[in-house]
Amino acid sequence: MAKIEHVSPLAPESFPKLPMINGITFSAVEAGIKYGGRNDVMLALLDPGSTVAGVFTKSATRSAAVLDCQSKIGYDDPSGAAIIVNAGNANAFTGRNGEASVRAVTQAVAHCVDLPEKRVFSSSTGVIGEPLPHNRITGKLEELRASLSADGMEQAAEAIRTTDTFAKGAGKTIEINGKSVSIAGIAKGSGMIAPDMATMLVYIFTDAQISRAELQSLVSDLNHVTFNAITVDSDTSTSDTLLVAATGASGTEVTSNTPLFKSALHEVMLDLAHQVVRDGEGATKFVEIRVTGALSKADARTHAHAIANSPLVKTAIAGEDPNWGRVVMAIGKSGAAADRDLLSIRFGDIIVAEDGWVSPSYKEEEGASYMKEQDIVLHVDLGLGTGDDTMWTCDLTHGYITINADYRS
Repeated sequence: MAKIEHVSPLAPESFPKLPMINGITFSAVEAGIKYGGRNDVMLALLDPGSTVAGVFTKSATRSAAVLDCQSKIGYDDPSGAAIIVNAGNANAFTGRNGEASVRAVTQAVAHCVDLPEKRVFSSSTGVIGEPLPHNRITGKLEELRASLSADGMEQAAEAIRTTDTFAKGAGKTIEINGKSVSIAGIAKGSGMIAPDMATMLVYIFTDAQISRAELQSLVSDLNHVTFNAITVDSDTSTSDTLLVAATGASGTEVTSNTPLFKSALHEVMLDLAHQVVRDGEGATKFVEIRVTGALSKADARTHAHAIANSPLVKTAIAGEDPNWGRVVMAIGKSGAAADRDLLSIRFGDIIVAEDGWVSPSYKEEEGASYMKEQDIVLHVDLGLGTGDDTMWTCDLTHGYITINADYRS
C-alpha cells in the first residue's frame, strides 16, 4: 500500500464535531490486517428496535461481505444490530474462503454482543484477491466490545481508511415537532470510485424513528443524487456499501416524506459524497459538472457522466488548461442527444462556447485564470429540453498513478 505522506489539498480543516446519536456505540482497534501502528477494525452496536437500510454495488464480482449484507438487509427484526468493518483487505474474489471468513466474523460478533447473526452486517475494504485473515478480527472482539463508546465515531472513521488521506464525517441536528433529531455519518473512499449504486463504504446513523421500508425507500432515492452522482476514476468497487441505521431513540417518528428529515439526510449524504471526491487519489481540483437543457434527465446524467469520467477533461483541469474542446468531445461521445449548434459551455460564469463555435465574448486569459481555482464548475446547456443533472468529480494527476502503481507494495 502506498504510504500517504500528504493530506489532500481539498480536505476540510479538521474532522467535524458530530452529534452523538443515542442508541449506538462505537469502538476501533488495531488488528494488523495489513497496516501497522493504526486501528483497522471498527465496530458499531445499535440498540434493540433499530432499523437498517442499505444499497450495494452492482458489480458482478462483489465481495463476500456485500453478498452477505444483501441477504440480510430486507428483514424487519426487533433485535439490535452490529456493523463490523475492516480495512486493508477487501475479501473479494476469494471464493468459498471469503464466504467462510464472513461467516466466521459475523458469527463471532453475534456471539460476542448477543445478537442473531442475521443482524450482524460486515464490510471489508482494501486489496482484492487475498484471503482475509479473519482470526485477527475475531481475536479482537472482546477488546472491541469492552471499548464501545457513544463518542467513538471519529475513531471508527479513522479505522476504515485505506488510501484516504483524511477521515470523513458529517452530521446534522434538526427539530421536528419540538423534538431534536440528529443524523451523523462516516465514510471511506478515495480511489476506485464511480457511481453504480453507492460508491465506497458509508455508515450513517440517526436517532429518528422510521420503519425499515420507509428508510430503505428514502435511502435508495437520495442515493441517486449523492453517492451515485460522484466519480473519481470511473472504476466501481467490488465492496461498495451504504448502510443507514435508525435507532428511534429520539422518539420522533418520521417517514420517507418528512421534509425536514429528508432534507437533512440528503445534506449529510451529499457532504460525505463530496468529501470522497475531495480526497480523490492525487486530486487537486473539485469539479462540479452541471448539465441543463437535455432532452431528458436520463440524457443529462449520461452527458454529465461522460464529461466527469473523461481522462482528457480531467487532465486538462489538472493542468489548469481551459480546453473546452475536450468538453465538446465528451458530449459528442456520450451517446445521448446533442446538437452542436445549440449547446453552450460555461466555465463558472464565463461563457466559453455557443452556437457551434467559441463565444465572441470569450477571452482565453479569463478561462485560464478561472481554471486556477480549486473548485471548478463546468456548465453545459444542450438547448434541447428541460432535462438537468449534476455530478461531481476531481482532476486526474500524476499522484493518482503514483498511489495506484504502488498500491500492493
